[in-house]
Amino acid sequence: MKQALELWGGIECTVARIGDAYRDQSLETGHSERLEDLDRIANLGIGTLRYPVLWETVSPSSPHEADFAWHDARLKRLRELNIRAIAGLCHHGSGPRYTDMLDPAWPELLAGHAKRVAERYPHLDLYTPVNEPLTTARFSGLYGHWYPHGTGYETFLRILVNECKATVLSMRAIREVRPDAQLVQTDDMGKTFSTPLLAYQAEHENQRRWLTFDLLCGMVDREHPWWRIFLDHGIEERELAFFLEADPAPDIIGINHYLTSERYLDERLSRYPEHHWGGNGRHRYADAEAVRMPLPPEDLGPLARLRETWERYRRPVAVTEVHHGCTRDEQLRWLVEVWQAAQQLREEGADIRAVTVWSLFGTVDWNTLLTQRTGCYEPGIFDVRGREEPRRTALAHAAESLARRGIYDHPVLDRAGWWRRDSRFYRPPSRRSNACRLVDEPRRLLITGATGTLGQAFSRICHHRGLDHVLVSRRDMDIADPRSVEAALACHRPWAVVNTAGYVRVAQAEAEPEKCFRENAVGAEILAAACARGGVPFVTFSSDLVFGGDLDRPYRESDPVSPTSVYGASKAEAERRVLAAHGDALVVRTSAFFGPWDRYNFVWWVLNALARGETVEARADIVSPTYVPDLVHEVLNLLVDGETGLWHLANPGSVSWYDLARAAADRAGYDPERVVGIDDAGPSCTVLTSERGILLPPFESAFERFFRDSEIAWSDAALQSIAAE
Repeated sequence: MKQALELWGGIECTVARIGDAYRDQSLETGHSERLEDLDRIANLGIGTLRYPVLWETVSPSSPHEADFAWHDARLKRLRELNIRAIAGLCHHGSGPRYTDMLDPAWPELLAGHAKRVAERYPHLDLYTPVNEPLTTARFSGLYGHWYPHGTGYETFLRILVNECKATVLSMRAIREVRPDAQLVQTDDMGKTFSTPLLAYQAEHENQRRWLTFDLLCGMVDREHPWWRIFLDHGIEERELAFFLEADPAPDIIGINHYLTSERYLDERLSRYPEHHWGGNGRHRYADAEAVRMPLPPEDLGPLARLRETWERYRRPVAVTEVHHGCTRDEQLRWLVEVWQAAQQLREEGADIRAVTVWSLFGTVDWNTLLTQRTGCYEPGIFDVRGREEPRRTALAHAAESLARRGIYDHPVLDRAGWWRRDSRFYRPPSRRSNACRLVDEPRRLLITGATGTLGQAFSRICHHRGLDHVLVSRRDMDIADPRSVEAALACHRPWAVVNTAGYVRVAQAEAEPEKCFRENAVGAEILAAACARGGVPFVTFSSDLVFGGDLDRPYRESDPVSPTSVYGASKAEAERRVLAAHGDALVVRTSAFFGPWDRYNFVWWVLNALARGETVEARADIVSPTYVPDLVHEVLNLLVDGETGLWHLANPGSVSWYDLARAAADRAGYDPERVVGIDDAGPSCTVLTSERGILLPPFESAFERFFRDSEIAWSDAALQSIAAE
């Protein structure tokens, strides 16, 4: 009986040297300090795990010294959990400081490390001595991103040959200890497409993409198109003959395919953003993501690349990395698309062994290929930003289902990923496609508050993310009327409800408390109770004003509420009622909205007043300004994850209304002295933080993005136009 497709796991464990500094992803994601992470992985049902036993961490100072203490504890625990490890020995690294990938001794030195690993852990039978040799050689020897920062073909090809030779020598050393040890050789696999003019460059890159596997499979002989290129760039014939004489072919070919792996070359530079512009010395051209071009869908993606790999080598294949740094729904769509591609090829007769959920604990700064330290974190199966322990995301639920049952379903999968939707194109097509709809009637979200800032933002972002939804106003559904609520839920049959409706006039609430409580507390409770009866996930919003503002630190979720206003009291009562009516509701406390798409926020009000020549008055109360796009994206992620209970979501940072107004004035080119402070007797401080996880980017980042994303260009001409209204 044919063995089922397996789900493997992998931890982003890169130890890369950039200049004189090293970056260690196991340290940066905190995995290095959490032995219990291995139990979390086992609980998913994963039985095979790509795991680091990296040269740089074992022998950082001398090839004659080795400290295996960290690895001893973890490999022991993996055996206890019955998880088979694929030992990675060098992951995008250049080795310890006493060597580098241009060192003629580098292959022998890595083989020495491999021998020590095999002797210490004779139970290990799967190895990846060098992860992604071709990719590492390109980034280190051709593009200059990583050490030794080469920028030419001589450096690039020398590194690649050294890496592949190190792989052969390492496996020989390992097999002296464990004769049946297998090589799981990984590399990125994409394809390059182009205009007719640049077909020669595309063909060059499409030959180049196979070099790791061609070398190790003994295919680079005198008839190979790259034989002469190697010789012309300093690789000797005897070095290439080494791979013909050895037996280094991978036992399993590991394919890492990303949405950016496939490229399109086009000499028409003006059609593309400038950051895509480049050239080869012969032609200038843009190098863009192929998924953004109107190419035949069957030519792109994991199915096409896996089929090419199988047909070229006819050796067992595994997808050894599946990761997408995007919203949670898109991460799920990507994982399921790769899984289904592997299943389809197996049905066609290909020997596809496994799909690997990568980046189990996320990545840090891979958006800059580790070259900048911005702290940009991309969650994976777990989100490590919690203060207590990593939090399971929807990807964890997907992984567990795929590992144990081979299937997974979620409402967001009713639509294809952005790479299949019309919004991906640089130039929108003249006719819209329905190919992105994977079912006839996609399941929908129901969003209340059609006329409000938050409701409009949710609708806008849901559309961008391919989340089918219906946005309703009070006329469509009065949340404080049980019959109206039941009728709307029966009509729309949502898979979840996001409640952004409510009374928002904080000062006016003091004069009409009954109306405020009806909209904020009674309505939220009625809607929550109806969702609970139907088993429908429910999200609603609360405020920092449930707190009194007299604490000497930022407020956490567990702090007792102490409102000092009618509005704050209505929100505190709403929280209590909603969680009593729907124990699995998600209640989000947030603060001081500002956003780029509407005129009903403080920052826009300040700039508009200044544009009209007015003076702005602002209070000294200190808050956590919250950028609406950041808030909406993260709430949707939490909803997809199935999170419940109270969450504080605000951009980290604190500022008074007065200082925020002055900063906005200064950023837009106005005199900050036109902002006047209002004398307050003891200003309040309702800054929010979270004990569950700091999920939004810093306020400073959000503030800058407001000006970049705003639909009003805050230039002199635009401001004069506003002033004339």
